Parts: sequence; C-alpha cells; structure tokens
Amino acid sequence: MMDVGRHPNITLLTYSEVEEVSGYVGNFDVRIRQRARSVDAEVCTGCGACEEKCPRRVVDETGFDVGLGRRKAIYRPFPQAVPALPVIDRENCLFFTKGRCKLCEKTCPTGAIDYEQEDEFMDVAVGNIILATGYDPFDAARISQYGYGRYPDVFTSLEVERMLAGSGPTGGEIFLRDGEARPESVAILHCVGSRDENYNAYCSRVCCMYSLKLAHLVHGKTDARIYECYIDMRTGGKGYEEFYKRLQREGAIFINGRPSEILQEDGKLALYVEDRSLGRQIRVPMDMVILSIGLQPRHDARQVAQLFSISCDADGWFKEKHPKLDPVATLTDGVFIAGCAQGPRDIPDSVAQGAAAAARVLSFIRRGEVEIEAATALVDQMTCVGCGQCIETCPYTAIEFVDVRGRQVAHVLEALCKGCGTCAGTCPSKAVTLRHFNDRQLVAEMTGAMYAMRGLALAPA
Repeated sequence: MMDVGRHPNITLLTYSEVEEVSGYVGNFDVRIRQRARSVDAEVCTGCGACEEKCPRRVVDETGFDVGLGRRKAIYRPFPQAVPALPVIDRENCLFFTKGRCKLCEKTCPTGAIDYEQEDEFMDVAVGNIILATGYDPFDAARISQYGYGRYPDVFTSLEVERMLAGSGPTGGEIFLRDGEARPESVAILHCVGSRDENYNAYCSRVCCMYSLKLAHLVHGKTDARIYECYIDMRTGGKGYEEFYKRLQREGAIFINGRPSEILQEDGKLALYVEDRSLGRQIRVPMDMVILSIGLQPRHDARQVAQLFSISCDADGWFKEKHPKLDPVATLTDGVFIAGCAQGPRDIPDSVAQGAAAAARVLSFIRRGEVEIEAATALVDQMTCVGCGQCIETCPYTAIEFVDVRGRQVAHVLEALCKGCGTCAGTCPSKAVTLRHFNDRQLVAEMTGAMYAMRGLALAPA
C-alpha cells in the first residue's frame, strides 16, 4: 500500500465510489464521487492529534475490529491506512449530532478540519477498468442453531483473527467475551455458510486452511484442547497437506461431521455433532466456539455489475468471459475482474489473478489497437423509425440515438456490440441487421445445408 501511495503513475482515490460509467474499451468516461471526510486532504499531515483528543468513543461494529474494539468519532479506518488521513463519522460526531464540541478543530495544528465539506465529483477518462471489489463475510447470525449473537463465547473466525493480531483489541491474546478468562477447550466449525443448500452451495476454498491456522495459533496462545468439526478436509495447495498433518501431531482432535446445534448448559457451550467416524451423535462441552464463516459476493455486486455492463453468475459473483481460457476478462471489452470479485479464492490466487489482469491491460496499451467483433449490428437509418426498442433490449448498451437530418435514429457503437442479434430480432421495422448474417445470407446457408443433406448439388447461378 505504501508503494502504491508513493508511485508517481498511480492516483489513489480513497473514500470514493464510482457513480456512472459510459463509453467503451479505450474510451471509458467514469464519474467518481469523492465523499466528504470533513478533513482537508491537502492540509492534513496525519499526525493523529485530532483522534487523540476526540472525546467520543463508539463500538466499531462493521469496521476493522469487527465489533471487538472501540474507535473515536474521528478515526482512520485501520492503522496502516494509505493515505494516513482520518475521517469524521458524522453519525456519531458530537458536532454533527448535537452542535457542540469541535475539539478536533481546536487541536488540529494545520487547521485541516472542515465541517462544511461536501461530496465532490470527478470525471476521468480511462482506457481499461479492473474490478477487484472483494467479498462479504457470511453473517453467522443467520444460522440460529449455532447461537452467534446469543451466546457470548461463540465467535466468528474474523473476530478471533483480530484478537490474534498484535495490533488488535486484545494485543494478540485470546480471551473469552468477558475479556478476562482464557478458554481451555475450543471448537472450530468448518463450512459455516458454505456447502449448504440453505445458504451457499459452493465451497469458499479458504475455510479449511484458515481454520487449521487458527487452531495452531490459538493452541499456541492458550494451550487449549482444540476440536475441528469438518465435512471434508480440503487442503489443495503447496504445503497445505503437510500443515494438516502438523496439526494432527500437535494434538488437535478432528471430528468428521457438521454440528447440528450449540446450546449453553451448566455454564459451558455444549456442542452436538454426529461423528461419522464413530457413527453416532456426541456431545462435547466447550469454553469457546469459533465459526469459520465462508465468503459470499458483495451485497451490491449486481448493482456494480449493471453499472459496468457486465453480468453475475447464479451465486452472485462477477462472470468471466471463459472460466479456463480467459478467467480475468468479461464480456465487456476493457473491463477485467480480479480476486474474490470473480469467486472465492485465497491470497496467492488473488495476487496471481491481479497480475494477470494488469498484464492484459498492459497488452492493450502497448498494442494501441483492439479487435472488435466482425458480425456487429448495422442500422439502416432510412428505415429506422426511432422507436427505441433496440436500445431497451441491447444487453451491452451498444446502441444509442443520434440526430440525422432532424430525426432521432438508432446508431450502433461497434466497439461495444457483440453481434448477439437481440436488436435485429426486436426491431419492428427490420431496420437492424447483422453483418454477415442478414436474411439473404441465412436463407442461402439453410438452402445449402438442405441440399447437402439430400445429397444434391446446387445448380450454378
């Protein structure tokens, strides 16, 4: 991140979102909303004086510490944020909610606090777009039988990950929810929200390995007895199987079965699970339960796909042009996808796919030209009545209205057209045809095929 922030050819726009996209490969026009952070980025030095003096502390429910820690009303999203600029949480700031305080403004040595700052819009022209929007963690509270949100000592894997971090809310130590007691027995449940027809039928790919990692780290911190409840152990990767065997040598107990329920009994958590190795249901008392939550598409993935004129698959991930031959491209030329925007994947795969998407963009830049579809749509402007049905039905937004001698007629942007033929089938006046696939050519092909099937030769014209 530091290298990206310092690179002379990279413009880093944080706290921003894309509002509108138009154009085609090599000529995209993008409108970006830069949200008001109430801090002047040109003046702020990131010294942190405003954060230190702010009297308002709130629970960071959806932020970096996933509800385990507290932050100020003026804060940086995470300690290593680039650029190191704070933002004012207007929903919790005393000035915006009650009209008083202004302590951050008084203590800022450079006068960077600007309470009247508003959202700004930026229009940029770009040649290619790479979407790397990531994923959303599965909401463990949806599986009510596991008790997350009801039983205090049921944690998600992300919460435990933050506790294990040296810069986390507990300084790298593992405690129960009361912040004092340490667990003596810990159960880690795999595939929470994944490989389940009631939630997400697909495998999230990362859960098995990060569950093993958490087992290793939690055992090292607490010396607790670790139980791993799994469906299938999927350790597909370099050195992964060896790490799995290392956990077995460390004494982790592996239970082959999906837990049916977690209850609180006699001051402990009781885990009910059918052990397929034993062929019977068992009850295991626990001090702490860790839910290994899966990955799912971003909540706004379909809206983003519509904004960038791409599509999503049945599960909601961005759809690639071809899963094997072209996994980073989309059906819209110039728009590429990388990382968990396309589907669940781990860090090495995400890095590799990001490099592949960047290489594809560089190839476009160096080539200077792009190949377009040969069988594009063609509009006969003399016949077009300007009804607009082709514009409404085009899945690639490749048709627009143009003014011809005072009439609004359809015009095809060949760089966007993929020759699907939807517009030609929709046009009531038959003003739209496909190059190389007009009616005469199609009839000639069918006639030739019919004669070939009958074993007859076509008479010379």
